Amino acid sequence: MSSWQRNVFAVATASFVGFTGFTLVMPFLPLYLQQLGVQDVGDVAMWSGLSLGVTPAMTALLAPAWGRVSDRFGRKIMVERSLISFILVMAGMAYATRAWHIFALRAVQGLFAGYGGIALTMAAESAPRDRTAYAIGTVQTAQRLGPAIGPIVGGVVAQMVGLRRAFLVTSVFYVAALLIVFVMYDERIGRPETRSDDHEPVRFRNVLAFENFILLMAVVFGLQIVDRSYGPILPLYVAELGTALDRVPLVAGLIFSIAAGAGAVGNQLCTRLLRARTPRAIISAATALGAVGALVFLLSPRTVWLFIATPILGVALGTATTTTYTAASAVMPAGARGAGFGLLTTASLTGLALSPILSGLLGAISIRAVFLLDVLVMVAIAASVRRLMVMRAPARPTTPGHEEI
Repeated sequence: MSSWQRNVFAVATASFVGFTGFTLVMPFLPLYLQQLGVQDVGDVAMWSGLSLGVTPAMTALLAPAWGRVSDRFGRKIMVERSLISFILVMAGMAYATRAWHIFALRAVQGLFAGYGGIALTMAAESAPRDRTAYAIGTVQTAQRLGPAIGPIVGGVVAQMVGLRRAFLVTSVFYVAALLIVFVMYDERIGRPETRSDDHEPVRFRNVLAFENFILLMAVVFGLQIVDRSYGPILPLYVAELGTALDRVPLVAGLIFSIAAGAGAVGNQLCTRLLRARTPRAIISAATALGAVGALVFLLSPRTVWLFIATPILGVALGTATTTTYTAASAVMPAGARGAGFGLLTTASLTGLALSPILSGLLGAISIRAVFLLDVLVMVAIAASVRRLMVMRAPARPTTPGHEEI
């Protein structure tokens, strides 16, 4: 394993451990709130919604600022700072005695979160230019698979040690992630232009002026809208298509797992596609394919059709997402990558926050309307990228770089 591969491995592993740890306990937050004395169902829903929403909301606001700080002072220390805050906050939740304690701790967590975007920056800067897509795709795969297995592991942990101690287990996960970054990641490794100390961080308006950058932010937002849209209504849709009620959780869980796995495949597929195609061609083709997958969801007469639609949509989303981040990385100078990835993180988290709301509102009218929205969003992305994305003639890579971690 070369030095740059070790860096990517460290960041990807820390992301996987950290994202797994986060989803270890958060799906069971309503149950924990009941243990803290909140008995009314409406109150449980309110505190759960507020507590789950405050962290991504604050992270979306602050991610560009933390990214800009990382441009000035270094990426590694920013990720370590964030992971330390997660260690303390998760441990603090184990000792909460009131619902507002959870909300306050989650708000503090939002102040110091955002290491996901910085981790992408670290991976992109460590890799040779012709391996940027591979590095970004590897970290995004880790960030996608962690939440896929986190709830399963969390259910086992909660069963063994109880919900309160499960927060301490999560804290240990973040200790492991911190140690991985501290020991394995070497910030001195990277392309020459990323290691220069002469560059100065640029202003946010300069980042937005980079070629295609606003368009790519819109693409990230749209992809997140689609990616998170069917989560809140999928069990209801599975039941609507005729699945027996006692089998709905199993079937919905399988579909979620297939979606995560297919997205990870798409994250990796992007690397090979970029050797032969432009980002514009890949994003537009992937989102057009995603529109087909969403259309199958929309028109499904039986549950079995969802097992056809899910891998199509998952691969499309994974491929388009990694290609978008890779294309954005290519137009960012060294002194702006932290701020740039921070802005992309803001676009992603905004989509993450709005998507369940839109799904809920549309689902109240018709569940199939959610998938109609997904079709329209994917078609709009494909058409916009095809029409508006500017592509320069790329320089041919000097080495094929077929290494794997």
